[in-house]
Amino acid sequence: MERYLDPRYDLPFKRIFGEHKHLCISLINSMLPLEENREVVSIEYETGELVPESIDLKNTTVDIRCTDNYGRQFIVEMQMNWTESFKSQVLFNASKTYARLLESGQKYKALNIVYSINFVNDIIYHSPKMQDKYYHHYGIADLQDVENRMYGMEFVFIELPKFKPHSRSARKLHELWLRFLTEVNGNTDEVSAELLSDENIREAVQYSETGAYSKSQLLAYQKMKMIVMDECSRMSDSEEKGIAKGIVEERERIAVNALKSGMSPEDVGKLTGMSPEEIDRLNDGL
Repeated sequence: MERYLDPRYDLPFKRIFGEHKHLCISLINSMLPLEENREVVSIEYETGELVPESIDLKNTTVDIRCTDNYGRQFIVEMQMNWTESFKSQVLFNASKTYARLLESGQKYKALNIVYSINFVNDIIYHSPKMQDKYYHHYGIADLQDVENRMYGMEFVFIELPKFKPHSRSARKLHELWLRFLTEVNGNTDEVSAELLSDENIREAVQYSETGAYSKSQLLAYQKMKMIVMDECSRMSDSEEKGIAKGIVEERERIAVNALKSGMSPEDVGKLTGMSPEEIDRLNDGL
């Protein structure tokens, strides 16, 4: 039997960060580049779902939302499988939260900032330039002068599979929380002493223990894991099919251009690896 639940899944994630304010505060402060003396000190959880008006995202829910002592709002979300529509979901949730900050009769200057912190258990950016960059911080800025910014909403995306600990003392808590989210799971027998040395992380580890949950909760957790794994498999198969389709379409495009340029079907076959029948079919369509 597993000793620990994976904190990236819904049940333990909400138990740890949605029921224990001090742990949520520690996580937020460690993930955001907040100014000195402007760290989160206290929070109140917000309840209720943000139900989009978009048909594609009508089942969207926010994992954790809270307001701090300065009136700033924070959305903390864990996304197990990445899709491009998740960006739309993030924008929707942040803008909906931002709009709700203004009560009837208030002026716009009463609006405060909304931070959207998104942990993604998947790789978002695949380019060589981004292969070692796991932390992405977005704001609203002038495209011609990025120092000229508009304040209101900021977004952080953290690609968990890319994270590698570096034991940087200046960002120790940042490193420890990400190690907790990536190292503690169903295969864990013993949690490292370094993680347990921090009292907040140690407490979070305790809430990840299987013994902290009822049988019905553990059953629901296992069902959710199966759903996520099935969805991940489905998306992977779909992606592979999409890649294969793209390769075929590109090969056909090259063959058509070669035929149009006067190249013989035999030479087009040698160039693309396509069969004579495939080339004849393309030739008939020209």
